[in-house]
Amino acid sequence: MSANLSDLPFNGSQLSTSAPELSPTEAAKIAARCYGIDGTAELLTSERDSNFRLGATDGSTYLLKVSNPSEAEDIVDLQTACLDHIAGVDPTLPVPRVLRTREGAKRGQTVLADRRRCTVRLLTYLAGVPAKGTPRSRTQRIQIGAVLAELDIALRGFTHRAAVHDLLWNVSRADRLTHLVDEISGGGRRKLVRHFMDCFLADTLPRLGGLRAQVIHNDFNLYNVLVATADTDRVTGVIDFGDLVHAPLVGEVATAAAFQMAQTDDPMAAAAEFVGAYHAVLPLLPEEQEIFADLVATRHLITVLISEWRSRRYPENHAYIMRHNAGAWDGLHLMAGFSRQDARDRMLDGVRSGDDR
Repeated sequence: MSANLSDLPFNGSQLSTSAPELSPTEAAKIAARCYGIDGTAELLTSERDSNFRLGATDGSTYLLKVSNPSEAEDIVDLQTACLDHIAGVDPTLPVPRVLRTREGAKRGQTVLADRRRCTVRLLTYLAGVPAKGTPRSRTQRIQIGAVLAELDIALRGFTHRAAVHDLLWNVSRADRLTHLVDEISGGGRRKLVRHFMDCFLADTLPRLGGLRAQVIHNDFNLYNVLVATADTDRVTGVIDFGDLVHAPLVGEVATAAAFQMAQTDDPMAAAAEFVGAYHAVLPLLPEEQEIFADLVATRHLITVLISEWRSRRYPENHAYIMRHNAGAWDGLHLMAGFSRQDARDRMLDGVRSGDDR
């Protein structure tokens, strides 16, 4: 019998509820009604929500977000409050700004054809293209690492009652996905996944409780980092704050480093360049460095567990759900060939060389 996320010991409703079904025409009507903006809407890819690029008749561009019906209002408010906090603490950081409705509210609402109620928000649309698919370079990785560190510094003082919510993509709670290990097809792949889950449970999880923690972006992948079209080494935006969570800070850096390993000739060196740049701005503590590589492997682990389960449940969204799957499998296979110490040393090469200067 297949495992059901709703039966597991956490709230899996965000990934077991289908995204809102809205046409671009319906989205444009929502923007006009809630925000008084006339324009045309274009559907963008997303995992849980429905996102639209809104081109206004005056030439302005916006991002219209219609949240998943299962998304609690306090979680949406967490994301809004976070963006408002960043704008106040460090307005130079290239993150979206939240716009107000015609009544001055931070969010609106709409009711779908199936009578499900959804929260609506309008954000500024940031210029640039996703770093994913652009030429990868050491300079780009250093830029991305520094921007993430600056973002985490801005988030240090941010608090919100909803930040401690259950989130499947929280790398520090991978133990709650243990039941999905048996869902992996293929004996070899299942053995590999079980190995890394056992490592997390035995070696990593017991060390997480004493580490510094704060609200983190938690999904700093290359689709969520925008770079300049004419200069892809320059970061122009950070988007998608939908996975915000209060968690160990090192999990933020490990998650981002896992994505830096994809489509490079030397994945370990690429991760090390990124981590070294982050560390130069916001140093990782010795106890965080000790389990850093373990958490990178854990991010790959939860990516394959969740994406494999989700792709079977929502085959119509297979391409989007599985977009990180191949890279995560590559990462697990690669890291299985290293000892914990060797993997840690390779990924922290940029940290240690920087500390020696």
